[in-house]
Amino acid sequence: QGMVDTAKKNFGGGNTAWEEKSLSKYEFSEVRLLEITESLCGSSDFECHSLLEEHEERLEAWWLRLKKEYPDLFEWFCVKTLKVCCLPGTYGPDCLACQGGSERPCSGNGHCSGDGSRQGDGSCQCHVGYQGATCTDCADGYFSSRRNETHSICTVRPWPLRSRRPGPCLAWDAVPCGAQWGQGRPASVGSGMSHLCFPACDESCKTCTGPTNRDCSQCAVGWVQEDDACVDVDECAAETPPCGDQQYCENVNGSFVCEECDSTCVGCTGQGPGRCKECIPGYTKESGQCADIDECAGAEKACTRENENCYNTPGSYVCVCPEGFEDTEDACV
Repeated sequence: QGMVDTAKKNFGGGNTAWEEKSLSKYEFSEVRLLEITESLCGSSDFECHSLLEEHEERLEAWWLRLKKEYPDLFEWFCVKTLKVCCLPGTYGPDCLACQGGSERPCSGNGHCSGDGSRQGDGSCQCHVGYQGATCTDCADGYFSSRRNETHSICTVRPWPLRSRRPGPCLAWDAVPCGAQWGQGRPASVGSGMSHLCFPACDESCKTCTGPTNRDCSQCAVGWVQEDDACVDVDECAAETPPCGDQQYCENVNGSFVCEECDSTCVGCTGQGPGRCKECIPGYTKESGQCADIDECAGAEKACTRENENCYNTPGSYVCVCPEGFEDTEDACV
């Protein structure tokens, strides 16, 4: 992501033409490499930061000599060189394809265990409404509205469906609606229809006798019985938060989702730099959100050696001697 974020940037010091003449092109500069590596790890990911520090020389070698041959930093560094992660859609020590294939793991209807890591077993944890080894089958209360060789869509039907066929009603994709609560009741005389299919159960029901959340015989996982109806459990309101320190919780029907805090946050209550509890070093609260501190614009000089130039970077800064000057301990000469 750092490669993408810095693709159209420059030194940003106000005189880009002079800077690129004096300091070489930003695109190939060590300043850009520094900005890319600073965005590789989350602020609290100690293991990631340790890896970067340990393999700093390898990264510099890639930047200077191997980048053209291996343009994907993630694949070269994480997957092929360190062998600590896998490409998306693969898992485990040998980076095998997830169930359903690496292009669409779990048929796009679930999460592959260990996806992108050297861990997990590649099994599918299906989204709500789906089940089966590759999440292509519909769970209780859902029916198949569309299915082909690559896609399977399970839906809660919002209206009755009529069928001219004898026997159990058939949904419009030829799936028996007997699995739904209607069970295929006879239509009224003279209607020209042999059976009437009723809607699927409400999403809050595991089993039901009617179409609403008050008709549940048993509540689905993530829902609880209150006042004769199945209502959503707000997991995010639990006394012990279900998400990590660098995540925030979003309640969804029947479940919850843990989303990552903004990279400028130390803990957060929601999305974006405006919902940070505190800011990471190098950032400060401005107008309610965490913004980068421009150390180079401060009253006190950040770069103290004679003739040295200061360049602000996200969350930090770098001190660089101009081209033609020798970098010594005390000055640029």
